[in-house]
Amino acid sequence: MHRLLPLFLLLLIGELIYAQNSRPNILWITCEDISPAWGCYGDSLATTPNLDAIASKGFYFTSAFSNAPICAPARSTLITGLYATSLGTQHLRSEIPVPADMKTLPEYLSENGYFTSNNAKTDYNFSPDGRWSESGGDAHWRSRNTNQPFFSVFNFGITHEGHANSAKPEDTEPLAVKHDPKEMIIPPYYPDTEEFRKIIAHQYDLITVFDQEVGKLLDQLEADGLYDETIIFIFSDHGYGLPRYKRWLYNSGMQVPFILYVPDKYRELASNLKGSAIGSMVSFVDFAPTVLTLAGVEIPKLMEGNNFLGEAARMSTYTYGFRDRADDAYDMSRSVFNGRFLFVRNFMPHKPYIQNALIFNENKRSYLELHKLRMAGSLGPEPLKMFNEKPVEELYDLKNDPAELNNLIDDKRYVNVAKILRGVLFKHMLDTKDTGLMNEGNMMVRSSHGSVLELTRSSDQVPFDRLLTTADLIGKIKDPAALIPIFDDPDPDVRYWALMAFDAYEGDVPVEKSWLINSLNDAFIANRALAAEILLKRFDDSDALDILQECLLTDNEPVLLQVSISVRNIGMKAQPLIPFIREEIYPKISGDIWGKYKSWSYPMFIGMALDQTMKNCL
Repeated sequence: MHRLLPLFLLLLIGELIYAQNSRPNILWITCEDISPAWGCYGDSLATTPNLDAIASKGFYFTSAFSNAPICAPARSTLITGLYATSLGTQHLRSEIPVPADMKTLPEYLSENGYFTSNNAKTDYNFSPDGRWSESGGDAHWRSRNTNQPFFSVFNFGITHEGHANSAKPEDTEPLAVKHDPKEMIIPPYYPDTEEFRKIIAHQYDLITVFDQEVGKLLDQLEADGLYDETIIFIFSDHGYGLPRYKRWLYNSGMQVPFILYVPDKYRELASNLKGSAIGSMVSFVDFAPTVLTLAGVEIPKLMEGNNFLGEAARMSTYTYGFRDRADDAYDMSRSVFNGRFLFVRNFMPHKPYIQNALIFNENKRSYLELHKLRMAGSLGPEPLKMFNEKPVEELYDLKNDPAELNNLIDDKRYVNVAKILRGVLFKHMLDTKDTGLMNEGNMMVRSSHGSVLELTRSSDQVPFDRLLTTADLIGKIKDPAALIPIFDDPDPDVRYWALMAFDAYEGDVPVEKSWLINSLNDAFIANRALAAEILLKRFDDSDALDILQECLLTDNEPVLLQVSISVRNIGMKAQPLIPFIREEIYPKISGDIWGKYKSWSYPMFIGMALDQTMKNCL
């Protein structure tokens, strides 16, 4: 018996080694700000031979979606398998505490024998420290131990909004032939101008540069003898970095190109996929559970997405989208898509798509062109919508209206469609405890003794039903007096949504404002600032300016950002605050980022809101 023990141990060790070696390597090749403009999707303008070649050997998904039309919330969702709205990471950019025991996709894989590398972008809105075996500009699968399976991410930024909205010759230097602006197809929500043709042609050029980078990376994989041992995902983080794509909840901003290559050795792991073009809906919340399943790792109960590959695949009936603060522009919208109809609820409809915010104005060719044409009075009705207030709700039939131009929300033929999707969306918001129902500044104060996830999941401190009921009043109330009882609600964010509902109210306002003045004493600073903003805009109440100045003294950066946005929103009425801002606030947020800001997070966006305030007061 004892003589057999060493043999048994050798067999066991051999079996473990075989099990480890038999697991697939997994490679994510990600890019930024690209819609499905690759040749494999039938785009005749695209020059993407490397992408098309791998798509011909694998699968390309025609209904793949980000869950957010901007990078950080999208990446948070990808790496956690949780909607960013569940973690509180839906705002760009932020620093959200997460539970100490919460693990990300690479951590689960590392615990199960995988080498994990990230090259190089993190941008999850929470700390990336300790999440990867190796992370940085030199991170590579080649750093792993011999025969160790790997999960490696390579992110290419050449197609990012910044590159797409500039015309730097060095960005497209690798190209022998460039796209002709005259041949570009201009979408109906853009003016057909020479500048927009150049912008779109440049976008296609950048995509070709990305395609070349994909080819180089796949050559490395093949040179290492790993091509047939590796499952490859290639996708973008959301739609184009252009107006009506990035930051918009339309399919134009949410749909992404997604190629999946599964070598013959692992074909049974994707046995549910038939043909090359896959029409089943998938979204980013599904990517982490799918990768864990490919690696033979059990999906944690905390994850909210579904595995979409193999015999155990669970395909989605709906995909969900969220839009919150992006840079210095605060907003909140939610969407649900059933494969044909897209329903959007805009919870801040009084804020236009293109707000008076620095992120929509500074050094971006596409926005500069729109602003120029608008000032000249020559912007057509479709692009002009981007500067208008938003509908309270939107409904689009993507089958008959792929450009999402015709809002069907008031069409009696689609009342039932809207009712069903509205119910599905609101149930999802409550089931996932959507943290966007808390004002960002308030959320950070409320979770200051732990994490946002712990606040919402392990206590009943946040009354989500009441929050959603109040938020759904926005754009729908007939008499603002109906809001008066809500201003006494014990929950700060119920009170916040009552203030927002009043701010969005478009009818005549009552002369009596004592109930609004009482909000200047709210225990939560962000609520006080919003009340002051409303009093200044609606009633020209100069006393409220003193309250805004007091609110600017907060040391809580997320709250200060909310206050700074309120200051910007009062336009020229902020003029008396300018000396105070220069002397007291700018020194606290100044630093070396862009020669102006202390960090890439809250100080940058506080600075951007106040920089726009300065411009407003010129």
